[in-house]
Amino acid sequence: MAAAGWEPREQETLSFPSEARALITPYLPPSTPTTQTLQEPRKYPHVTLTYAQSLDTSLALAPGVRTALSGPQSKAMTHFLRAHHDAILVGAGTAVADDPGLNSRLLDPRRQPRPIVLDPRGRWSVHEGSKAVRVARAGKGLGPWVLVAGDHGDGTGVVVDEARRRVVEEVGGKYIPLEARAEGGRFEWVDVLGLLKREGLESVMIEGGGEVINSLLASPGNGLVDSVIVTIAPTWLGQGGVVVSPARTVGEHGQPAQPVRLTGVKWCPLGEDVVLCGRILR
Repeated sequence: MAAAGWEPREQETLSFPSEARALITPYLPPSTPTTQTLQEPRKYPHVTLTYAQSLDTSLALAPGVRTALSGPQSKAMTHFLRAHHDAILVGAGTAVADDPGLNSRLLDPRRQPRPIVLDPRGRWSVHEGSKAVRVARAGKGLGPWVLVAGDHGDGTGVVVDEARRRVVEEVGGKYIPLEARAEGGRFEWVDVLGLLKREGLESVMIEGGGEVINSLLASPGNGLVDSVIVTIAPTWLGQGGVVVSPARTVGEHGQPAQPVRLTGVKWCPLGEDVVLCGRILR
């Protein structure tokens, strides 16, 4: 995420001041196991949903169009969050449109997150020039894990191009087949998060894009979210953009279900942006 009209250099490092860190820290994954965790191990990683939007809840001007929203301070916060998660996850649409580095550029990152790309249909044409690959090759990030629809003998799975596989594996990443059980050939969140947990990842920061965010905010995905951190930029993108608006669920008798609401809310001004932190009310 970057401020409008300002494109950061790839090697740029960022600093997030301690007073701002204190505002965000309560919403981070626990650094040590809690008593409850020790007694009842979690089935899934800690999930932090975070993204930047305009005042009219738009993520981008149009599908596939990279749109700058976050200012310098909230961009630094994003990289602070990345450094406090085991993984950072985006959908294939974001990987294709933004060519993201998927690493932390803090001056003092505590660790680099594992990039995860949800790509059930094999859309991401990763290559030597992809930023995530260049970052990993330079030792400034980790190689991406790419989740693709597995072939269960019916010919519906993704056949990974060997050139792509070689590029990903050479920087320490891998392709992982996973059954795409959801409507439209998508993954179920319980399957994705269960796989990441089995791979040893205890926390994941989910950044986008629109389809990923809306599916995770809708039921039953929102039951898997631990923290929500949203950057709100002082701009309107207008109609026709990619909007955060999860599908409305209905109750047992067809009436609208209770809307999703945040609790434990904190509003944090960062430069010209405002950052909303909260947890989904259960």
